[in-house]
Amino acid sequence: MAMDTRSSWLRRYETEAPPRMRLLCLPHAGGSAGFFHKWRAAFGDDVEVLAARYAGRQERIAEEPLTDLEEIADAISADLLPYLDVPLAIFGHSMGAAVGYEIAIRLQARHHVVPELLMVSCCKAPHLRTPREAGFGTDEELLAEVVRLGGTDAVLLEDPDLRELILPAIRADFTAVARYNARHGVPLACPVVGYVGDNDPDITAAHVAGWADIAPKGFDFRVLPGGHFYLVDQRDALVEDIRARLAPQR
Repeated sequence: MAMDTRSSWLRRYETEAPPRMRLLCLPHAGGSAGFFHKWRAAFGDDVEVLAARYAGRQERIAEEPLTDLEEIADAISADLLPYLDVPLAIFGHSMGAAVGYEIAIRLQARHHVVPELLMVSCCKAPHLRTPREAGFGTDEELLAEVVRLGGTDAVLLEDPDLRELILPAIRADFTAVARYNARHGVPLACPVVGYVGDNDPDITAAHVAGWADIAPKGFDFRVLPGGHFYLVDQRDALVEDIRARLAPQR
């Protein structure tokens, strides 16, 4: 693993040899780069994993977290530029999927770079989203929402000291998601793959299947057992599916 001094926004898991491809992994609201630590060598010796390091957590705990999803996408897109010497694939979970969509748009519009693949997990298609006022006004309401959705963050929040440290980042991310006003009808220049858990309390298969409307280069879709954080228990199945999609075409 390398903390590349070129980037405050990316954690880089270097391959021994020069990579054939890079995979950018974007965490959920309240999540951190560490969520993808077990993915660091999961896709072969020639696929280098980059994990987004959102402000306000882990090594960046002292920094003010951003509350605008497009500002997050702007910052990560800028830090990605030195890594575009090989093809790039993008995987984002929940909020990370929306960030990934915005990054893909920026790369194709501003830098004439088209990702090899955008993989979106447990996230409504952009044109199905509606911005809303950020809810969960009290800490208790916000904590209840995190617990409802499940995932590893809910366990961390049981510790009062950890809760005090990470709650500001969670609140900032939930605010960014609530305020996000996605561009309607902007087609992607790359293929898209959607993933969802069959028991997600909020995101349905139809919500994710809607990405097909803005994926003229192709869309595929998988439903896996589990809720909003299906990718914790179904990590092996998901990783195997992604590995197959990133494999060299013969």
